[in-house]
Amino acid sequence: QVQLVESGGGLVQAGGSLRLSCAASGSIFSINVMGWYRQAPGKRRELVASITNGGDTIYAESVKGRFTISRDNAKNTVYLEMNSLNFEDTAVYYCNALILGFGYDFWGQGTQVTVSS
Repeated sequence: QVQLVESGGGLVQAGGSLRLSCAASGSIFSINVMGWYRQAPGKRRELVASITNGGDTIYAESVKGRFTISRDNAKNTVYLEMNSLNFEDTAVYYCNALILGFGYDFWGQGTQVTVSS
């Protein structure tokens, strides 16, 4: 089976930066898409950023220009570099992957990001 493990969350002051990592392991030949979602208290989960095998990226309008998603295919790992963080970025961030050969998404356990004002 496939497992996604996130790391890098924590507490940061407004204006600061964090780098999230998500490593996929298990029966993997190719990861078609990897992305990051987040869910703040009282809100639904939303897409933050995603990246395809071809390198195409999508960003939520609220993070465009501040966050950068990247990948290391050899390590089956996706990163999210978050800069100029503000209070509204506070949420649990979840890694998501669409993996070749599986008919459903895989999710990580989530990592808490808290931004103090």
